[in-house]
Amino acid sequence: MAAQHAGDGGGGRKFQRVSDELRTRITDGTYPLSSFLPSERDLAEEFEVSRDTVQRALRELASENWIASRQGSGWRVAKTQRIHSPTPRATRSSRGVTLGPLISEAFERPEVTLDVYTLTSESLDAHIRLQVERIRGGFIRPERIALRMLLPSEALRLPYPRVKDDPADERPRARLAAISRRHTDSLRGLVKDLSTEELVRSVDVQIRHVPLVPAFKLYLLNGTEALHGMYDVIERQMELDTGEVITALDVLGLGATLTHHVTDADPNAPGSVFVAGMQSWFDSVWDKLAE
Repeated sequence: MAAQHAGDGGGGRKFQRVSDELRTRITDGTYPLSSFLPSERDLAEEFEVSRDTVQRALRELASENWIASRQGSGWRVAKTQRIHSPTPRATRSSRGVTLGPLISEAFERPEVTLDVYTLTSESLDAHIRLQVERIRGGFIRPERIALRMLLPSEALRLPYPRVKDDPADERPRARLAAISRRHTDSLRGLVKDLSTEELVRSVDVQIRHVPLVPAFKLYLLNGTEALHGMYDVIERQMELDTGEVITALDVLGLGATLTHHVTDADPNAPGSVFVAGMQSWFDSVWDKLAE
């Protein structure tokens, strides 16, 4: 992320910081569906960056279909993470749930276990950051956090993201690897800092890589809930660190619709069977394929 942009030293890093924070706010409901984002001027002042950096972040969010704009009306949130619950029991209310509250509930237990299989650690980093803030604020106090995450091997030649008309161009894949490493390092540091600061008695963060191309993402919460979503391949405009804009084929993790399954007292109930099956799959890949 070494590219320099007008008005900002280290513009690539500042652009990523702004875009990451805006994604987090859309994901956690700070900016609800159909609401307007703050003005470019207000965002530039808040993040202490140039208008050019804010505009670049907004263009990326627009290319991912998170936000949309009409001339002179500002940027409006166009979509959020969608959760589908197959049974009424899986919804906390008739209005359904979103991912943020589900992870928040998982972290309200004394012992938190979270197993995740995903393309990158970007989504999880955003949600863990929110939970760390709650712990530091004294709102929750888990005694133990155990996180296992499976990511695709960096040696694997992924079919996405890629330049639409030039599959051999490695720049989108290099960009993805850099994003994943940045968020993985952030996530690992966030959780381990809780132990260093003696806010959580025991933390265990393990991240392994597997020779599999993720076609879906999976969250397993405390052994009792599963969130599962397929990645849709889309065509979008992608801005590289050099500022060049390319037409890419990509998948959007934060935009994947997730189905929510919960265990039941009946081990043969659909939710129980699904959660047990996904946990068995995760454990088998973790034990036999992951490195």
